[in-house]
Amino acid sequence: MIKNKAENSLLKSFSRYVSLSILGMIGLSCYILADTYFVALGLGANGLTALNIGLPLFNFMYGTTLMIGVGGATRYAIERSKSHMQRANRAFTNSLIIAAFFAVIFVTIGIFFTDDLCIALGASGDIIPLTQSYMMVFLLLSPMYFISNLMMSFVRNDNNPRLAMIAMITGSISNIVFDYIFIFPLNMGMVGAALATGTAPLLSTIILSTHFIRKKNNFHLVKVKLKIKAFLDICALGISSLITEVSTGIVIIVFNLLILSVSGNTGVAAYGIIVNLALVVVSVFTGIAQGVQPLISRCYGTGNRHDLFKLYKYAITLAIIIATIVYAISAIFPEPIALIFNSQHNTSLTALAVEGIYIYFAAFFFTGINIISASFFSSNAKPIQALLISILRGFAIVIPLAFLFCASLGMVGIWLAMPVAEAITAIVSLVLLAIYKGHYKSAA
Repeated sequence: MIKNKAENSLLKSFSRYVSLSILGMIGLSCYILADTYFVALGLGANGLTALNIGLPLFNFMYGTTLMIGVGGATRYAIERSKSHMQRANRAFTNSLIIAAFFAVIFVTIGIFFTDDLCIALGASGDIIPLTQSYMMVFLLLSPMYFISNLMMSFVRNDNNPRLAMIAMITGSISNIVFDYIFIFPLNMGMVGAALATGTAPLLSTIILSTHFIRKKNNFHLVKVKLKIKAFLDICALGISSLITEVSTGIVIIVFNLLILSVSGNTGVAAYGIIVNLALVVVSVFTGIAQGVQPLISRCYGTGNRHDLFKLYKYAITLAIIIATIVYAISAIFPEPIALIFNSQHNTSLTALAVEGIYIYFAAFFFTGINIISASFFSSNAKPIQALLISILRGFAIVIPLAFLFCASLGMVGIWLAMPVAEAITAIVSLVLLAIYKGHYKSAA
């Protein structure tokens, strides 16, 4: 009876944290989806191509904020579970300093290097000015992202996942509203899309500040001297999140270049539809991983091995159920889904996107396993295993496969590279988990 009660309590906590985190992450992914929809509607295929070329920049910046936020918050949760509050507060303060450092770097790039950057990412001809204007505005507003995502991670780990979810949803809704206003009534084009996406985190930060105003926060700024060891510790615990996002950006660049050589700008636009839809599903898996992270970190800090692996099992089961539902819906309605982002009803674009939906989306059955496994190891202060999984699924397997399959199968091969890479990585993830579980049993 006591065991069942404890298990129900664990499942209740899992459901609360994960459901709120998923809702928040879906809201966050709407930043990109709203841009994709309104840019496609207002600027057509050229705007969609420019947006897709600029997408790796978003991945890199968002990955950096996740590295700092998730890494710092994980350290905070572990130290707090051990009642080491001074160390926990140092983790917060150090994270804030690191975030400010990186924000300055991104703003500097936005002021001086956007022209070179958009060309390096593959923009050419009429696409260059569209990409350049989007990148510059987005980079100049990057400090808002750093503050918002850092606070989001710490508030979630400070027993307030509901507020983190509300902040993310509010930011998403405001982004959609601003997208419409800036692109259509104000006719600001790509600048408007970037402005909407970059200013939405400001509202999220205002909402998160109520955690302090109501004095619900257990973390505070303390006097610290940022040491290399502390910097590396925070970055190591969050590095898998950075690798995941940066790898997404690198893969998008490589896929864009391969697709340009096979199907031209129409192919890149089709890939833009596929990858932006995929980002929404991936955000759900990330929501599961981020939602369960505080619970896993607490179990690790208190030495509760039983609940540690139960939480992992809950997370993986939920990810597989979601993958099945999403793929079933996509396979039944591929054309209507593709047409949502094809305002000009380009038949070639629709055909390529439908083909991509059938093949590329098969990766979802394995993506959730890999994202959750990487987060599980990070939450257990095992950054090496998390980093290995992130590197394998990120670029180490998928890029060589993309070149190999593209040479022999063309566009079909490019679509196929992702599900094959995720499947191979999932095998590695489960092997690493079995080894880790065996280590725990032998130590018991």
